[in-house]
Amino acid sequence: MKLKNRNAIITGGSHGLGRAIAQEFVEEGASVLLCAREERTLLLAERELKAAARSGQRVIAQDCDVSVDDQVDAMFRKADGELGELHVLVNNAGIYGPKGATEEVGWDQWQQCIEINLYGTLIPCRHAISRFKESGAGKIINLSGGGATNPLPNISAYAASKAAVVRLTETLAEELREWHIDVNAIAPGALNTRLLDEILEAGPEKVGPEFYARATKQSLDGGAPLTLGADLCVYLASDQSNGITGKLISAKWDPWRSLHTHKDDLNSTDIYTLRRITPQDRGRSWNEKP
Repeated sequence: MKLKNRNAIITGGSHGLGRAIAQEFVEEGASVLLCAREERTLLLAERELKAAARSGQRVIAQDCDVSVDDQVDAMFRKADGELGELHVLVNNAGIYGPKGATEEVGWDQWQQCIEINLYGTLIPCRHAISRFKESGAGKIINLSGGGATNPLPNISAYAASKAAVVRLTETLAEELREWHIDVNAIAPGALNTRLLDEILEAGPEKVGPEFYARATKQSLDGGAPLTLGADLCVYLASDQSNGITGKLISAKWDPWRSLHTHKDDLNSTDIYTLRRITPQDRGRSWNEKP
């Protein structure tokens, strides 16, 4: 088992991708604390995961709004008392936020999306980092997605927050190298979860005809398997990926199962990072001086 004797916190762990990640972690031997805001689905996930756990594994559920520091602090203290030493944090909780023209959507909704997707990643990271520094190692896995690498018209809060999560990931990775704390982001692929349902419900008028058409096709085709992103999280939480840090990795498109064999290249280049593209990068020579 790849995660035997490891303890992990998984946010947004009651349904969708978070639920799949928790399932894979338990199957690979980890003890987990999963959190979410919706108590009913959270307790159901806890019950199902406990049934799948082996002797000695622990499964704990904690209702928590990850954008509220006091609630996150209470969650980590519960993990300290019931799991013991923390080894892995998976920041999966997230929302699409408002859909529509940026200047027209509700400001409170736009702000809430930033709070949950960005602050709700940063706040758990802060609590995990202090614990990882004490133990001299740790793994942080942040959920990003297509919104980080491409413009998403009419879903601007989500796009902005997910791009920010990737740059936060890169920054924390540099800050924490000397403590052997690996920090990575993943793009799990286009998933058929409640977020897709939101896009279909919003309709082409709010999300745009092109994005709506892609979402409709995805709903019919089935989308990326949840297990693919969950398996990537297991890889990044395991010893096999030690030293891989500061990267945005696609579960669907990147050869992540063998990334550890390319560790030297990863550590010496900007592969799998967000960077500014210059004219020279695209074979252009613009020599005008400012």
